[in-house]
Amino acid sequence: MKKAFLILGLVAVSAAAGGLTAWTVSGDRDGSVAYIEREVERTPALGNQFTSYQAEQYPDLTYAAENAVKAVVNIEAIQQVEMPQRRGGYDPFLEFFGIPQDYGRGRGDGQPQYREQRAGGSGVIISEDGYIVTNNHVVDGASKLRVKLNDGRSFDAKLIGKDSATDLALLKVEAKELPTLAFGSSDALRLGEWVLAIGSPFDLQSTITAGIVSAKARQLGAIPNDFRIESFIQTDAAVNPGNSGGALVNTHGELVGINTLIKSQTGSYVGYSFAIPESIVRKVVVDLKEFGVVQRALLGVQFRVVDQDFLEGEGKELGIKEIGGAYVAAVVEGGAASEAGIRKGDVILDIDGVKIVEPSTLQEQIAKRRPNDTVKLSVKRDGKVKQFDVTLRNKAGKTELVTKEDVDVVDALGGKFADAGAKLCRELDIKGGVQVVGIKADGILARARVKQGFVITHINDRPVYSLSDMQRMTEKVSSIDGVYPNGRSASYTLVE
Repeated sequence: MKKAFLILGLVAVSAAAGGLTAWTVSGDRDGSVAYIEREVERTPALGNQFTSYQAEQYPDLTYAAENAVKAVVNIEAIQQVEMPQRRGGYDPFLEFFGIPQDYGRGRGDGQPQYREQRAGGSGVIISEDGYIVTNNHVVDGASKLRVKLNDGRSFDAKLIGKDSATDLALLKVEAKELPTLAFGSSDALRLGEWVLAIGSPFDLQSTITAGIVSAKARQLGAIPNDFRIESFIQTDAAVNPGNSGGALVNTHGELVGINTLIKSQTGSYVGYSFAIPESIVRKVVVDLKEFGVVQRALLGVQFRVVDQDFLEGEGKELGIKEIGGAYVAAVVEGGAASEAGIRKGDVILDIDGVKIVEPSTLQEQIAKRRPNDTVKLSVKRDGKVKQFDVTLRNKAGKTELVTKEDVDVVDALGGKFADAGAKLCRELDIKGGVQVVGIKADGILARARVKQGFVITHINDRPVYSLSDMQRMTEKVSSIDGVYPNGRSASYTLVE
């Protein structure tokens, strides 16, 4: 501490000595004191290339920070976690920490015991009557949600709806005249533009950090959903665990994104943070509020962006020589693109005038729309550019909006899936299927005790030949049929 004070003292002395005028003291023989003023040379100014400072020409983040922070909340998610079973007698370790000696033994009736597990995140108030947007991973699996406002008030929150494909969720608290954040425009964001990240990292509520927009439309493959929609805004505003669901704000104090994740080998901030753009957030929130589910529009194609790697690989064989656009590798039969006349081998150059330069570009443009919306595609075919009007469809291949009763079968099953390859299908003597490559703890597969590797061939007695077949299903799952890699057939019936 002494060294720190010494440094500060030295700085103060240096500052005093660099002024325009210095005073010296001269003592006379009779003891009187005279003050003599003399001019000293000013230390030459550094950076003489600088123009005069004009405050109105430079960003002032205080307005955005002081207003936006009022609408960002802390979210406590409480989960009921099954306690591990323990056998044996008295345990001095448990006694030392004050844990009851029947911990984990069950209640004596064969039923498991549970304990509360708490996790934290952030959220943004978007309406005065208490609607709050956050991340799906903040609230997923929670049995109780508690929201704490910037002014210290706390409320229990109700989950209105969530969407794992975009990692967004909508909550509601019973309150009025709450501070809100208005939506800005993520499309209007420019590289290098200043933004603020507001949230509760490490449970430090109302923390504000600043950075710039480093990139747009990043696709990381980070959302754990086979049908994920990613078009992240990348910033260098410091974001850490607990910031999830918080606000990314522009200098006008408008919401331009929801902070969602960091890319780090340590689990803490190292210079990169990513936010879901407002263009996706706004659409998902409106859907959840109005319908309770997301109205997801599908184009019905599998594609690859035509970049340098594509040209050097398949480009020569396919006769494609120019970078840009999305090469249509497959068209879903009966889907929106198929019905509009899009064919395999076409190159989609733009959608509603937005050029396709990244995979996330096409994803984001479709994600902003609903079934039955029409988009205009510019398509290159045989060297000529044609225009197609495409009416988007829902996952069932229809133009109708879905209801809350319509089930997202892939999400409800709770797993990760892959099309069963031709080799596996031959070995199992099946026409097709979807293999379970991962199982989540809270889905139908886990509750039915389906094992990893199982190949689903039928759901509700309807054949499932591919992931796209499964994606188009909307009815409630009552039965699952299939076969394990060793050839053993299995059927699972769900009982309410």
